[in-house]
Amino acid sequence: MNPLDLAKAGGLLFLAIVLQISIFSGIHIFGGRPDLLLVTLVSVALLRGSVFGAGAGFCAGLLYDMGIFGTLGFVALLYTLAGYWTGRYGETTGRDRSHAPLLSVAVVSIVFAFAALMLHFVLGENAPAREVLVDSLVPTVLLNLLITVPVYAAVRRVLPPADRAERAPAVRLLG
Repeated sequence: MNPLDLAKAGGLLFLAIVLQISIFSGIHIFGGRPDLLLVTLVSVALLRGSVFGAGAGFCAGLLYDMGIFGTLGFVALLYTLAGYWTGRYGETTGRDRSHAPLLSVAVVSIVFAFAALMLHFVLGENAPAREVLVDSLVPTVLLNLLITVPVYAAVRRVLPPADRAERAPAVRLLG
């Protein structure tokens, strides 16, 4: 892992956390809220792989949890899984495809909503399924898709795609 990439990704995710907490959390359009942090994390994970994505998701989620004074580790767990699986998709099939960011953001947004709902239920907290799945899921996914293209372009500019050997060190060992 390149230390410069770590610093760049950390700066991008920290900026996304600050903007998410201060601006984007107050935006409600047709019941949905855009998740800038999730879209940024998906972009970073697509460009850097599963291990990088999982680490970035955990750190970003933990900072976000501390920023909103929520249950510590709740969002960190969800972002860790989102970063890992998006990075895995990028390593295996999707990184070089033009539709990969949009597909990844759509799928991760839907899975994130379901996983958050299930985790709230398991923890014995209020889990309003109708509010999450019926009223806000579709607008949230659409808003996330709307911001995906500019966010992915900005992240790709700061973190250009890594060489295949850097993305998946295991491939180098096998090949």
